[in-house]
Amino acid sequence: MAELNENDLDPDPFKQFAKWFDDAKAAIKDLPEGMTLATCNHQGEVSARVVLLKSFDDRGFVFFTNYNSSKAAHIHDNPHAALAFWWPSMERQVRIEGGICRTTEEESDAYFATRPRGSQIGAWASDQSKVIAGRGDLDARFEELTSTYADRPIPRPPHWGGYRVIPNLFEFWQGRLDRLHDRFRYRLREPNDWVIERLSP
Repeated sequence: MAELNENDLDPDPFKQFAKWFDDAKAAIKDLPEGMTLATCNHQGEVSARVVLLKSFDDRGFVFFTNYNSSKAAHIHDNPHAALAFWWPSMERQVRIEGGICRTTEEESDAYFATRPRGSQIGAWASDQSKVIAGRGDLDARFEELTSTYADRPIPRPPHWGGYRVIPNLFEFWQGRLDRLHDRFRYRLREPNDWVIERLSP
């Protein structure tokens, strides 16, 4: 049974995450980058969904979405978010909390250019989170856009781009026998000053 001790931890939570994420990518075939994103609107109503981590560095954790979606409305109301990674075969979980902001347009353009053409067209075709009459309308819109952009590059829609979660808290959780799990929290006291605390399971 794996364990997590104080002397196993990197002082930098981003480096600790990178180590665990590399382990997850080596051990898990399907979507180790999947993460639950929780947001809350101004009425205190919480919503959660799974999105895909596309990049991270010491500035934060990046995903991409439609800026007209319900999650984007939450973020506009309340620019704070929580992330959770769960890797069951490794009995590991990482939680992250912090502020959230849009990436630059240049970052969004650069990532959009790497997407498959079908996904690029889908970003234009889908009015994400809005009610539609039926699948046929969506398919027709997709075919129309496929024809429109048949012989030219597909630009990034102005309503589509990235968000970056800027952590002020990390928690690394390692499953143990008898539910006496190892839990460590990194809490940001001041810029670049993280305190590490062991938590009771």
